[in-house]
Amino acid sequence: MIDKTVASLEEAVAGIHDGATIMISGFGSAGQPAELIDALIAQGAKDLTIVNNNAGNGETGLAALLKTGRVRKILCSFPRQADSYVFDELYRSGKLELELVPQGNLAERIRAAGAGIGGFFTPTGFGTQLAEGKETRRINGRDYVLEYPIHAEFALVKARKADRWGNLVYRKTARNFGPIMAAAAKCAIAQVDEIVELGALDPEAIVTPGIHVKRVVQAGAAQASAQAAA
Repeated sequence: MIDKTVASLEEAVAGIHDGATIMISGFGSAGQPAELIDALIAQGAKDLTIVNNNAGNGETGLAALLKTGRVRKILCSFPRQADSYVFDELYRSGKLELELVPQGNLAERIRAAGAGIGGFFTPTGFGTQLAEGKETRRINGRDYVLEYPIHAEFALVKARKADRWGNLVYRKTARNFGPIMAAAAKCAIAQVDEIVELGALDPEAIVTPGIHVKRVVQAGAAQASAQAAA
């Protein structure tokens, strides 16, 4: 019987190793798997490469992970906001490497990894520092830059509901990068609000099919279990 559910957040992040590349869903805090990030902090993996849309807010979620000093590099589109001071301090002190990727390119590079595409040409970034050292080509009178897929060992994503096969549905804008990250990573781990019986999810509403998901944890239930055990 296929059952991808796990009993705890600790079990969900087990096996994430030092030096791993991890995709983390979220547009700011929308769709960010905060409980999985906290579990990763407690788990202790270091020398990580993180792929995310931004570089954290305040001192929670992704910013809390950066603050531990266990992230070596981050690939993102919007590293600086008014409350991204954790990233700012680490980057300015040379403790964190940044690869800045325009948002459309970031999404397509992740999607390309999941689709098995070897690379693609995009006009975004041509003629800027972001294109330095990259192959360029003129196609139909327009200049393009060659970009390569972003692959990852793990993806931490947040969804609204899942079944035990790992099929996922999302809540509105919390969907953002979750589907393409789940497809691009070798091991996608989904934090969900609710786990439902097989057949309870409308097939037309399933965005991420279970074939892309390795583990599912119901965050609220997992937290209650851990608190009860303590």
